[in-house]
Amino acid sequence: MGLTNSTRRKLSLLIITAILCIFFGFIFLWYTERITTISRFKLNCPKRNSADDRALESDSIDNPGDDILDFDPDECSVNHGKWMFNSSIKPLYTDRTCPYIDKQYSCIKNGRNDSYYLHWEWKPDDCILPRFDPEVALRKLQGKRLMFVGDSLQRNQWISFICLVESVIPKDKKSMKRGRIHSVFKAKEYDATIEFYWAPFLVESNTDIPIKSDPKQRIIKVDSISQRAKNWLGADILVFNTYVWWMSGLKTKALWGEFENGEEGYEELETAVSYRVALRTWANWIDSTIDPSKTKVFFTTMSPSHQKNKEWGNVNGIRCFNETRPVTKKGHWGTGSNKEMMNVVASVMRRMKVPVTVLNVTQLSEYRIDAHTSIYGELQGKLLTDEQRADPLHFADCIHWCLPGVPDTWNQLLFAYL
Repeated sequence: MGLTNSTRRKLSLLIITAILCIFFGFIFLWYTERITTISRFKLNCPKRNSADDRALESDSIDNPGDDILDFDPDECSVNHGKWMFNSSIKPLYTDRTCPYIDKQYSCIKNGRNDSYYLHWEWKPDDCILPRFDPEVALRKLQGKRLMFVGDSLQRNQWISFICLVESVIPKDKKSMKRGRIHSVFKAKEYDATIEFYWAPFLVESNTDIPIKSDPKQRIIKVDSISQRAKNWLGADILVFNTYVWWMSGLKTKALWGEFENGEEGYEELETAVSYRVALRTWANWIDSTIDPSKTKVFFTTMSPSHQKNKEWGNVNGIRCFNETRPVTKKGHWGTGSNKEMMNVVASVMRRMKVPVTVLNVTQLSEYRIDAHTSIYGELQGKLLTDEQRADPLHFADCIHWCLPGVPDTWNQLLFAYL
């Protein structure tokens, strides 16, 4: 018995409808998958692995609850975060294993008997800061000159960087040549150098060498830099800082031009004004001399001092002496970091033609009242005597940092940006 024409038409319509549904279903699935794939390329998707989870579960000042994004220099604000304690973390070196640490920074070797300060990690709020990998760092420096330029805190960072990488270099493949102004560490098999150039004001002064211990005798040539800067030419990576030497008083003695008439002809200026003029001199030299396709420039912000224990609530303390934990108050900022000077740095950088990457270490370092050399450092090249150690009010060093310590984190930031 055959199908009627009406039945055939209905059956054909059902078949066509089914085919169209299947066809459009495939189109929809293909389009959805396509959009998902595109999204993966365009979005910074939150990522977390088991190692990160374990680290985040360790004891911390604050317990973050949100997902953390992978490190992206353009997206990550490294100065917003927290110090987290992780007892499983061990420094890549000690002041006994690294032969290049100055006695000034060798706190454990000099008698500090607590090591709690060695196990804090800086965790930015919105990204994961990559761990310092010495072999990767050396490969990034292959055939290059990395030069730190600045004051004793920049030397603190320079020695930290050397100690972070030197253990993976064979003994006969590395060397150190120290000078009063210019020191050079060579990683021979990588054809790389890690250098330090002493220039506490960046611009020239009458106190670079020899150092005038009385700040009232220091005169800064705020518009002169060429005699120093000619030694920075040829470096592939330049890391600058200048701050602590400016903070000896409300005013500084500034001189324009050369010392043609001895040390006369200077004028006293507000420190922030002299600082701005000097930074503009430095910035003009960078813009007129540095080729950004060949040389990458960094600027490390001010390293805070911790002189006033009442600022972090320890009314019975003595400056940074005997502090064993970071400050827990979010956004803590003491008088050891001058915001006016910080704003000068920002305003000068904004006007520069050559891009400068700012290593903003100030806020993260502000919390670390526990990590200074305190009574375990040097005074004028000599370790403190027992009598001096018994008087931390006058002899504790609350400016420089123990190594290993906080400067390792500064270099972790530098490593992430390289």
